[in-house]
Amino acid sequence: MTRLTLTEAHELAADILRHAGFSEAFVQAIAATVTAGERDGCTSHGLWRLLGIVRTLKSGKAVADAEPEVIDQAPSLVRVDAHGGFSQLAFAAGLPLLADKARRNGIAAMAINRCVHFSALWAEMEAITELGLVALACNPTQAYVAPAGGSRPLFGTNPIAFGWPRAGGHPFVFDFATSAVARGEIELHRRSGAPLPAGWGVDRSGQPSSEAAEVLDHGAMLTFGGHKGSALSAMIELIAGPLIGDLTSLESGAFDGGVNALPYHGELIIALDPQRFLGEQADQHLARAEGLFEAIQGQGARLPSQRRYEARAKSLVEGVEINDGLYRDLQALLA
Repeated sequence: MTRLTLTEAHELAADILRHAGFSEAFVQAIAATVTAGERDGCTSHGLWRLLGIVRTLKSGKAVADAEPEVIDQAPSLVRVDAHGGFSQLAFAAGLPLLADKARRNGIAAMAINRCVHFSALWAEMEAITELGLVALACNPTQAYVAPAGGSRPLFGTNPIAFGWPRAGGHPFVFDFATSAVARGEIELHRRSGAPLPAGWGVDRSGQPSSEAAEVLDHGAMLTFGGHKGSALSAMIELIAGPLIGDLTSLESGAFDGGVNALPYHGELIIALDPQRFLGEQADQHLARAEGLFEAIQGQGARLPSQRRYEARAKSLVEGVEINDGLYRDLQALLA
């Protein structure tokens, strides 16, 4: 293993992105995202993602210097055209207007269109909750996942995330794929040669498989919870695809054309303002929410993201460790 401080990890990512030809705005935004993933123990969304980011740019499926265009669509709607760039800048460009509309109307939505996406949604949830707003986000990806009862890829991993602000502490955030596991986790199993747990995927014949390469290259991933995860995944295809005028996962895969780039699609983000909903009673009802969190933890259960916050605290002191093979692969991107 190779140990890096967080500063060294960020500098490595930034050097790789500059060398690949990204504008400085994307260099800083993407480096911050992958460093945060590594910092928080989310290795499937950490420095390893740089391999796919550079591959996507070199394949012509991303615009290295795209400038997001913010469109004031309606009183409660914001649209951001990423113009083929990675999603980080599009989100940052639209967030101020989204927050302003949520505070004026109580609820607002932002559609990000024509973006390349690789990152976990929890970072966006944290950015919105820091403004005192409740947040919800979802997006399709590419067709990797079979619907319940099916055997061929149709859905994306289709993550959904939620954020709830908490005074004086970390927000309540969950962020999970509607597939049984994030695709990056299966990719990491392929790199290490480790077998897949049961329920993650099927082979080309639709039979359960523990081989990562078979699931990724010839078979399909599975949804979590059978028909329940499948229904949620279909919902995300609709509200973050046709509803916002963007691609479904199957259409995103067709756009990819077999080059194995990162997914190109849209994203739907919803922000709600507790102060606007509740007025003078806001503090009272937000305090009731704290009672719910205390009751969960009082049974010995953990809150979502608790392990991530613990990993963050440790990484801020000790830095992070990455596999030597990955470190060599990352260094090769600078050659």
